[in-house]
Amino acid sequence: MATMARTSTGLAYPDRFYAAAIYAGFDGSHNSNNEISSRFSNEVALILYALYQQATIGPCNAPKPSSWNPVEQSKWKSWQQLGNMATTEAMRLFVKILEEEDPGWYSRASNSVLEPVVDVEMNHYSNVEPITENGNYFAETKTVSAENGSMMETQDKDVVSEGLGSVDIYDLWVSPPISGQRPKARYQHGAAVVQDKMYLYGGNHNGRYLNDLHVLDFRSWTWSKVDAKFGPQSVESPSPINIAPCAGHSLIPWENKLLSIAGHMKNPSETIQVKAFDLQTCTWSMLKTYGNAPVSRGGQSVTLVGTTLVIFGGQDAKRSPLNDLHILDLETMTWDEIDAAGVPPSPRSDHAATVNAERYLFVFGGGSNATFFNDLHVLDLKTMEWSRPAQDGELPTPRAGHAGVTVGENWYIAGGGDNKSGASETIVLNMSTLAWSVVTSVQGSVPLASEGLSLVVGSFNGEDILVSFGGYNGNYNSEVNVLKPSPKSTSQSNITGVRVRDSASAVRDATNPTRDPQSEFEISQEGKIREIVVDNVDSKPTKSGRENTNEHVIATLNAEKEELESSLNEEKLQALQLKQQLTEAETRNMELYKELQSVRGQLAAEQSRCFKLEVDVAELRQKLQTMETIEKELELLQRQKAASEQAALNAKQRQGSGGVWGWLAGDSPEYTAINDDA
Repeated sequence: MATMARTSTGLAYPDRFYAAAIYAGFDGSHNSNNEISSRFSNEVALILYALYQQATIGPCNAPKPSSWNPVEQSKWKSWQQLGNMATTEAMRLFVKILEEEDPGWYSRASNSVLEPVVDVEMNHYSNVEPITENGNYFAETKTVSAENGSMMETQDKDVVSEGLGSVDIYDLWVSPPISGQRPKARYQHGAAVVQDKMYLYGGNHNGRYLNDLHVLDFRSWTWSKVDAKFGPQSVESPSPINIAPCAGHSLIPWENKLLSIAGHMKNPSETIQVKAFDLQTCTWSMLKTYGNAPVSRGGQSVTLVGTTLVIFGGQDAKRSPLNDLHILDLETMTWDEIDAAGVPPSPRSDHAATVNAERYLFVFGGGSNATFFNDLHVLDLKTMEWSRPAQDGELPTPRAGHAGVTVGENWYIAGGGDNKSGASETIVLNMSTLAWSVVTSVQGSVPLASEGLSLVVGSFNGEDILVSFGGYNGNYNSEVNVLKPSPKSTSQSNITGVRVRDSASAVRDATNPTRDPQSEFEISQEGKIREIVVDNVDSKPTKSGRENTNEHVIATLNAEKEELESSLNEEKLQALQLKQQLTEAETRNMELYKELQSVRGQLAAEQSRCFKLEVDVAELRQKLQTMETIEKELELLQRQKAASEQAALNAKQRQGSGGVWGWLAGDSPEYTAINDDA
């Protein structure tokens, strides 16, 4: 077996590949073959050998072994079948297959310090530093490169610390020290937060759907598996329900339950299923819904708005993208399909959606087969109309499989990719100003640049934190990463909103040239400042002067107070008028809706009556055709009767013309008839 090459290619895969090769037994020792064959099946051992040879040597150019050695011949054939596969691809597949066979290999391999991979490129220096990954220490190469005289650091892990309590840096991803039984690596799972705990359900691991449930306690950062029970199908059927494994579903906290909506399954149902997990009894149940349920799907977005769920898009069981819009009322469990006005987003799945001000539904990105999007759509849930708003800042790159959460007015989005590379930037959209910005970026092939990861909002030490888990970026991940959003971004959002409102007020005030409250307020402030300065300059002011100054300031403030109260009353009056107009508009809309329903009922009745009339007309036409046939037959009979009567009359006349004398003369009838004709 060839000796392992020790030179890095400068990519993200070699470090992990060499660690995987050593762990799997490809260390060049005499016992390697025995160790590999004992740990893996013959098929897996052959493909690992072939990928290792392809990654370290290249395409197979060795001569074919003789037939008397079937083992070496099988190894040669397995390597030769890889053709001209690239080195990096062979490394990636080697690590992927090892993780499928032994998911926890990396954490076990990291218990012993691995020999670092040395980067021998010019102007590069390698340092081995201990890295903490979910509580485990291991050595990882940190490359420091000199560029233009400045030092730049790049590493696969973005920022890692020994605990969240000591981290005071905002807008940076860190890995907390995790304990407990970590869930199996996965992507396209569901995650939701309830009372400082993140619940994790289902997902996809190595192409297999999962139905396990885990919980991460943010107070102790400890994983634990939930032993879920399964309730009866119904009162009539007391047998337990079958909770099929799924991926691409949505997990929504509602009251004391977790709702799992839709998702891809091995044997999909015809319509979307809604499963509920009771957090008190730890029991799964299947919820019965009413109305016209949407077709089954996965990769859709499900957004909780008040007491309703808004479902958009996804992929059906045949992997066809969708862009239909449905609403599920959680109080009545009734489905309603919405035909919104405007131009909806094109069919897509694996997009992100959120709601702002309980009214505006934002939809960003997603994919459709081999096409990826970075467009932003907004649905007004009151008018049910789609729109494409103008945006500020640098637009994000197209992506699918990303995840998003909201903190105040800010919509944070992480992960995703386009089948070529993962999205390394964590971006944020201010939903008031519609301005995009980048919060932070990660470097290398890390879980945060994965597709199908989850992102939730939790709380730690009284502050909001973003928590991500899992994903797929060539490897299935089970890592937890945390980001603490900066309060500055929220305050900037509020200041921007105030500026927007001030701008609107300035436009209104510009229509009234006789009054400028802002300039009056500034003049008043300048006057007070001048008075205070003059008062401070005079080292021995008289008592009467101070009293006069105070009285003047109080009078000015009272005047300003009255003016502000007057303005406030006017604003309240305008708000009241707008509320009345809104109430009237809603009343008119309700009346129009009732009228529309009435017209629809009348139209249905008219359609039914028209159908009956068409049936009657068809019957009459059939009768008419029958009458025409009878008339023709009657006419024919009348002609035959007339001919018969005429023949009888002619015969009678001929008989009368011969008389007795003809008979006595012996004239024959034929002779008489000929004479008559003549």
